[in-house]
Amino acid sequence: MSAPSPAAAQRFGGNSPVCLQRWEWGGVTWISCQYRSWDECRASAAGLSAMCLDNPYAQRPPHPDRSPRPR
Repeated sequence: MSAPSPAAAQRFGGNSPVCLQRWEWGGVTWISCQYRSWDECRASAAGLSAMCLDNPYAQRPPHPDRSPRPR
């Protein structure tokens, strides 16, 4: 009898805003954060056991300061 090997730590990388998470036979999963748009990621995920998700570590453009409207 053999024990399952520990899963490798998965990390998000890169500064692209969209990641592709893919599952393979045997429980292997990996994440690739190289997509600039959801459409680009969906095209790569088509036909695979995969899904697209936001890269939580991607740098986003700063939000413009909201100042109160003059009355």
